[in-house]
Amino acid sequence: MADTLTPKGVLRGHTDWVTAIAASPFESDTIVSSSRDKSVLVWNLSPNDTSNVIDVAKSDYGVPRRRLTGHSHFVQDVDITNDSQFALSGSWDGELRLWDLSTGVSVCRFVGHTKDVLSVAFSSDNRQIVSASRDRTIRLWNTVGECKYVMQDGDSHQNWVSCVRFSPLPFKPFIVSGSWDRTVKVWDLPNCKIRSTLQGHTGYVNVIAVSPDDKLCASGGKDGVTLLWDLAEGKRLYSLEAGSIIHSLCFCPSKFWLCAATEDSVKIWDIESKSVVQELKPDPSTIITTGKNQMLFCTSLTWDTNGSTLFAGYTDGLIRVWGVNSHGIM
Repeated sequence: MADTLTPKGVLRGHTDWVTAIAASPFESDTIVSSSRDKSVLVWNLSPNDTSNVIDVAKSDYGVPRRRLTGHSHFVQDVDITNDSQFALSGSWDGELRLWDLSTGVSVCRFVGHTKDVLSVAFSSDNRQIVSASRDRTIRLWNTVGECKYVMQDGDSHQNWVSCVRFSPLPFKPFIVSGSWDRTVKVWDLPNCKIRSTLQGHTGYVNVIAVSPDDKLCASGGKDGVTLLWDLAEGKRLYSLEAGSIIHSLCFCPSKFWLCAATEDSVKIWDIESKSVVQELKPDPSTIITTGKNQMLFCTSLTWDTNGSTLFAGYTDGLIRVWGVNSHGIM
């Protein structure tokens, strides 16, 4: 039998959409999440506490350690440093904030974007910060809030920049961005010059993800199709049909899996066979009916550092947790 994912519990704390989740590569017991409730939550994970609980769906997989507040609008994205000491958030209030997670204090504000900040990320060495905005620019910052470069005009995106990510590996670093102009762009560092413009989507691009080995990029959005790109050669490899709008993508660090959060389910693909491994939907017992008649779907995804636990944020404010069950080969 192939490996599968099963529900392990939930994280309760946000009161509106969970917009992003980030896990440190080296600290397995901490994640951070952002929300439309204008806050960032720092979580202490306690998976062992749920091992003997009969009703896992109603159990808590962890508890919020701190709530970081200061943004005046939806917090759209969040990232965390490798050592779990600092978090970075971007908001519709047009600002980024750097947070000291030991104190919960905002130690730096990044001011410069003229419209909503949609995406933020730390470089692999935590020395650089990148942000993307509805003002159609990408900004490169240092960690004390100084903007070092603005990618605009010329080769830049012609519409909202919805997602931006650094390459995971420190060697020959680069930035990848996705936009509502339906393109994905790759930028070389440190000169911030365009390396390639990747075209193929027929609708706006919501999200991009870079594989752990820096070789592949996945992109998705309005057209319900995930495109896989070869970053070295700047060419399209193949497509995976998701069937509905894609809101988040992430590569599994331990398997050849790509996960997509869609408005129908969370799809898990094997990227070698291009086949669907599994489709994840919320356990009915975790769904709380409200008078809002709000569509429930997954908005954000991340794996833990071992690739054994998948965290999925939803429009009802819950983070649902799935774990990998290894069955071996039969």
